[in-house]
Amino acid sequence: MKKFLLMNGPNLNLLGVREPDVYGTVTLADIEREVCAYAAERGAEVDCFQSNHEGELIDRLHAARGVYDGIVYNPGAHTHYSYALRDAVSSIDVPTVEVHLSDISAREEFRRVSVIAPVCVAQIKGKGKEGYKEAIDVLLAR
Repeated sequence: MKKFLLMNGPNLNLLGVREPDVYGTVTLADIEREVCAYAAERGAEVDCFQSNHEGELIDRLHAARGVYDGIVYNPGAHTHYSYALRDAVSSIDVPTVEVHLSDISAREEFRRVSVIAPVCVAQIKGKGKEGYKEAIDVLLAR
């Protein structure tokens, strides 16, 4: 059975109340529940983790080596500037798919660049919660 880590970065714990015009009204708990069920239907298992702290996210990435077959990762604002998280993803040899609820390429200028995408196997953006499920499919197809 494939085992995946669903990891979400800063402020994603506020989904459902934070900028619903951009991110919708779905909560992080809703996304986690749906992704776990979606993966289970396909014979995979998912562990979920969210943190607002860069170091905790780095530690969780490091701990993923040899444990997970892939990672679905929404780095939140870290997408645009965290070279430490980029280096953590590139260092662990676990296929990672970067996911964004909104289309970051169509938003403010500072949001259009991802420093993490170049070390991921794919980037999915602008598909809302369905993007997380698509990321599971990408990982299952590997």
